[in-house]
Amino acid sequence: MHVVMFGDQHVESLGGAQVSMRLQRRFLERAGHTVTIVAPKMHGPRAGFSPDPAYVDTPSIAITPDREYSLSWPGSRTDGFVDAALRGLPPVDVLHVQADFWGAFTGHRFAARHGLPVVHTMHNRVDVGIHATAPFPRLVLRALNRWQRRALRDVPGRVQDGGDGWAYLRRFAARSHAVTAPSAHFARRLDEHGALSLVGERVIDVWNGIDDDVLDAALGDAAERLPGRPRFVWLGRMSPEKRLLPFLEALAQARIDADVEIIGGGGQEKAARRLVQRHDLAGTVSFAGRLPYAQTLRRIAAADAVVQTSIGFETQGMTVFEAAALGTPAVISDPDIADELGAGFWSVADGSVSALADTLRVAAAAISADAAPAPDPSIRERFRQSSRTAAMVEIYERVIAG
Repeated sequence: MHVVMFGDQHVESLGGAQVSMRLQRRFLERAGHTVTIVAPKMHGPRAGFSPDPAYVDTPSIAITPDREYSLSWPGSRTDGFVDAALRGLPPVDVLHVQADFWGAFTGHRFAARHGLPVVHTMHNRVDVGIHATAPFPRLVLRALNRWQRRALRDVPGRVQDGGDGWAYLRRFAARSHAVTAPSAHFARRLDEHGALSLVGERVIDVWNGIDDDVLDAALGDAAERLPGRPRFVWLGRMSPEKRLLPFLEALAQARIDADVEIIGGGGQEKAARRLVQRHDLAGTVSFAGRLPYAQTLRRIAAADAVVQTSIGFETQGMTVFEAAALGTPAVISDPDIADELGAGFWSVADGSVSALADTLRVAAAAISADAAPAPDPSIRERFRQSSRTAAMVEIYERVIAG
């Protein structure tokens, strides 16, 4: 079959959804399918990669100072560009929208023009993300809902009212033949807020996976955990919703004898470094910067625990699943992620710095006593991308047949 994916950002840009889409493409092609990915053209220093025939790069403008991310305005110009680009390709069987903003608008408009079935994967907890990152979030959400209604006014679907983040996601669901989420807990939240598909079906949870080959290589390369101070890893984007600064405050309060590695980058890096200096944590905390994915997995495998600190924002929480697949337990702040993981973690009682500090002390003591909890061994196989692709292909086939 020919699957056309729509994204908000080019899949060669940084971001979890982009990584997932690249991986999905590779495993779909490995299974004999054709994949085309429609997303805004990249700008900036990383825009000069070799052209890929699977990419349809829509006209765009850069929207961040580093020019990493861009926007393609959904409308007749972009519609015409996408139609022309896909005209010479094999007939499209199904659209897979993996976007929350302009990419989603463009994808649903394309599906309506051509009478194609749509699977929509919802990667983003829109309400939490906007409240964490935007000034005047309620105004932003109202404006976003108005923009969505205008962009999708010609796309048939069930009528959906409201102006919050859930109403926004419901309108996409009401125009999709199947809706998926990357975790059972996010699927449940969507169900609770009425995100039924066009055919009245509830949201289906299909995890984002890990590359089978990369996982096997990481398992093969994983060094044996050596005795010594407990080794914790925090990794992710350094932005408010990820709660790196509260984690560092908790470390200062806990005063555990441990090595803590911070992997990643972002807008709060300078503040994080200042906090480390202010609390005299330089002997405990090191900053590794952004690392290649395979190297990051090796660091996770060698650690005694991964620390997850965001609360309510993650729609899956990839880092703790990667850790579990590699046999590494986690300190988990988000109770939804803890419930999904099932085993192999220390759960933080609440969102306070003091509760996180208490849990870090407990985890450090358990690691030192060789009494850390073991992750569920079934996660390793259930998290492989090959199994995730097989699950998604079943959904494609069903909506095509229907």
